[in-house]
Amino acid sequence: MDQSLKVLISVIVMQDDASDVFKLGALKREGLFLFRAEEREEKGEEMEDIEDLLVGSRSATPPGFRLPLAAAVGVGVGVGSKRNKISSTPSPAIPGTQTIYIKTFGCSHNQSDSEYMAGQLSAFGYSLSDNPDQADLWLINTCTVKSPSQSAMDTIITKGKSSNKPLVVAGCVPQGSRYLKELEGISIVGVQQIDRVVEIVEETLKGHEVRLLTRKKLPALDLPKVRKNKFVEILPINVGCLGACTYCKTKHARGHLGSYTIDSLVGRVKSVISDGVKEIWLSSEDTGAYGRDIGVNLPTLLKALVAELPADASTMLRIGMTNPPYILEHLKEIAEILRHPCVYSFLHVPVQSGSDTVLSAMNREYTVSEFRTVVDTLTELVPEMQIATDIICGFPGETDEDFVQTVNLVKDYKFPQVHISQFYPRPGTPAARMKKVPSNVVKGRSRELTNVFESFTPYSGMEGKVERIWITDVASDGIHLVGHTKGYIQVLVLAPDHMLGASAMAKITSVGRWSVFGEVIETVNHASDNKALNKLVPDRDLHSLCVNPAKAGGFSEEPESCACGSDVCCGIDKSDVSRGTAVPQNQSNRNFFERMLRKREHLHKKVESELASGSVKKQEGKMKKWDFVDKVLLGGISISILTIIALVAALALRVIWSQ
Repeated sequence: MDQSLKVLISVIVMQDDASDVFKLGALKREGLFLFRAEEREEKGEEMEDIEDLLVGSRSATPPGFRLPLAAAVGVGVGVGSKRNKISSTPSPAIPGTQTIYIKTFGCSHNQSDSEYMAGQLSAFGYSLSDNPDQADLWLINTCTVKSPSQSAMDTIITKGKSSNKPLVVAGCVPQGSRYLKELEGISIVGVQQIDRVVEIVEETLKGHEVRLLTRKKLPALDLPKVRKNKFVEILPINVGCLGACTYCKTKHARGHLGSYTIDSLVGRVKSVISDGVKEIWLSSEDTGAYGRDIGVNLPTLLKALVAELPADASTMLRIGMTNPPYILEHLKEIAEILRHPCVYSFLHVPVQSGSDTVLSAMNREYTVSEFRTVVDTLTELVPEMQIATDIICGFPGETDEDFVQTVNLVKDYKFPQVHISQFYPRPGTPAARMKKVPSNVVKGRSRELTNVFESFTPYSGMEGKVERIWITDVASDGIHLVGHTKGYIQVLVLAPDHMLGASAMAKITSVGRWSVFGEVIETVNHASDNKALNKLVPDRDLHSLCVNPAKAGGFSEEPESCACGSDVCCGIDKSDVSRGTAVPQNQSNRNFFERMLRKREHLHKKVESELASGSVKKQEGKMKKWDFVDKVLLGGISISILTIIALVAALALRVIWSQ
């Protein structure tokens, strides 16, 4: 064997025209790894997965175990290839000492994948940064749902290349379109290979191109994770779907339905609750299809998960997006679960069009009537139920009459949340070959439907109501905290940061188009001894609790109103409420300064990010203008100094006068 092959080989042939592929095996003996290389003739074949290199091993590498590179990854010989030649000289940098910038596009499932990859990189010593300029490598997690998302990926890849940054591209784009020109010479990782991200990053930092796409089993749920929001766990319950929508590219990437077992999901829920998580979002490409590949169903899973939630409703469950076909047969069971005190009364059910003709062309596998059945049943059986939906404007073949039917459907239900998008043909999908609606017509329909939707006032009438909210985030203005009601209505409150992760009773003071504003009147003191809440609450019991709040131990001082300030009662015992936690005057003053400092920090972070992106220029190390908070703080300091000087001067004059 060539002497050069006896070095710890870190790469395998990735080039399309490679003539020799070396298959590497690793055998562990007495703590030492012995390597052997086996030469194969594989003309024109591309080796795409690390697992193809593991000889004599039927199982993948345990998560968190860094293999010697020869057993972990592979290379292409750069001879005659159009791709960049691969350096055989290892980087002198110590693995795990570099800084990684992670950019995520797309859905909550993608966000969860990014958090898992961040967790593994952090566990191996890598630093994570929000500033791309400070990073040694960029990890880009992509979305293939719409053209704008992929265009954004192209832009950031171009920027990374021009900055000479090593790049790793993950997510649905490389998984579904691995041969894209934009991905040439870049390391890519598939949606089910996220547990190998450390090895991929290490090799990419050495100048190697690594491609991992093929995998037959789901990544483990107990991998290290760095959450974007420490109070929110995004929990994937399955990958892929059972549908075959003609416009969808995600199916090409995520594949056929693959569900996690109930035991593994229950174990994950127990783990994240012990970590202090306050919201668990169930995520997938189609939550309703869960378990059909392993002989179970969504209601069975939900009942198992609800049984593990804290009895005091300190941790809430949010059910993810589900298409109509797979919940029609379980509507009453789903409604029962949505009524549970620990489950948000909210569901995202995409309809895409109000025309059966268009739905048939989309191959959506349901009718408008069936969608209406889902919405009508849930809103009837679940008090305060909130339903969000999606609409695609200008699908190929959509007529004016079809569009009018869509507008009428939206008007009928006045959905509080509607995601409206124009049709984008995705390469490789059947819809991309259909006759398109003129772009000016598509844009016009999108604007018209948006105007209709924005004319709704879904939260009018909430002023003065008292709602229980769960506070988990800071608003984009840097001042308010973000809470959600049982119906997942966003409530913005002025409160100190220590209330993040807490539950409180809030009085709604005003309403806006997208959210409502409230003031905290009391916090909920969580107790763990109320086991009754872990039982699913029948509709009649909820009604009786709300009619007689005194019997239910409700929050409201007024006997005629519902205990929770809504038609749904959370069933919390009176002992669970801290009556003395209304914000006193001295605390209000403290909260004012906390809010001012929080806004100042938020504005400074915004300026720093703008500086990093080049949208704002430095002028001799100073900003051109002082922001409002800086002026207030400077003014306060100046007044304090002048007051001290005046007091000292007055004291000196008094002493002189007395003499």
